[in-house]
Amino acid sequence: MRAEPLRVRLARIPSHVILTGAGGSGRWNGWNVLKPAYTHTRGTRMGRLIEGTWTKDDVVRTDAKGRFLRSDSVFRDWVTADGSSGYAAEAGRYHLYVSLACPWAHRTLILRTLKGLEGAISLSVVDYFLGPEGWHFSDAPGAIPDPVHGARLLREVYVKARPGYTGRVTVPVLWDKRRGTIVNNESREIVRMFDTAFDACAREGTSFLPAGLEAEVDAMIDANYAPINNGVYRAGFARSQEAYDEAVTELFARLDACEAILARQRYLCGDRLTEADWCLFTTLVRFDAVYHTHFKCNLRRIADYPNLGNYLKDLYQVPGVAETVDFTHIKGHYFRSHSSINPSGIVPKGPLLDLASPHDRERRYG
Repeated sequence: MRAEPLRVRLARIPSHVILTGAGGSGRWNGWNVLKPAYTHTRGTRMGRLIEGTWTKDDVVRTDAKGRFLRSDSVFRDWVTADGSSGYAAEAGRYHLYVSLACPWAHRTLILRTLKGLEGAISLSVVDYFLGPEGWHFSDAPGAIPDPVHGARLLREVYVKARPGYTGRVTVPVLWDKRRGTIVNNESREIVRMFDTAFDACAREGTSFLPAGLEAEVDAMIDANYAPINNGVYRAGFARSQEAYDEAVTELFARLDACEAILARQRYLCGDRLTEADWCLFTTLVRFDAVYHTHFKCNLRRIADYPNLGNYLKDLYQVPGVAETVDFTHIKGHYFRSHSSINPSGIVPKGPLLDLASPHDRERRYG
């Protein structure tokens, strides 16, 4: 019987095993099959719902060249001030689910805080560990259980909204307690709703979308999204050298561009704090503690940039913001949840960050 070609035999070996050559004397003695501690070498197991049923087989998605692919958010309805969308901005009607670790969810938490919406929009915070069962609620420090459903797992909330839901279970989630469904799970849109639709419930005179700057704010958010906000993930979850090099090059090119912008003015869109600043902040505040090492974004730290480093401190010191930043959740999530990147699960003690130290932004720009 004719032996099968080597490539055919290799094709039959499951993707979760590692192959090594046996022997070291210069003669090939066959294959050793080593089972690694984690059973999928292609990426971190994320989990997802398929027609309402949880599966643990989903992994980080990449294209043919190893580039990380982010799934689009699915729930995209809007809360409006006048209720014309079917979702009126009313105090006590909505519930926000977040992770303190997640930069996307962090954006919405900051806007809820700065707009003074804590009494109008209730809150749940998941545990920082993202394991095989997905986001879950716990009694860990910083976590807040689900008072709406008493859910143990965030995926239960998704299934209540749409029993046959297929897709990722992500944060943030904005839940309508009156209609019993998810309104939206796209962070940028929730930020905009909190900023513009809830003025009747919000702190008077607080806005991060100045009249006449709407197009500029949106353009700045767009310009930073792919290379910076998503760029750190594109670097960290890249599955080829080419994909990693591309992501890191684009990331630092855009950081350099922001550094140049901030050399001319206090904030990204001029002399006013805007949504664009908060959308960038939640990536910057995680950068030196996590992305620089964990995602290999290590050409420079944010602290190495004179303008970005001081700008980060400036935003962190806005009253109410520091209280939304939890480095225990941030570092614990990334270093313990991403087993394909950090198999040991060891969380580093450093770096030592002093974001409360003086900055030069107010002195330079007023």
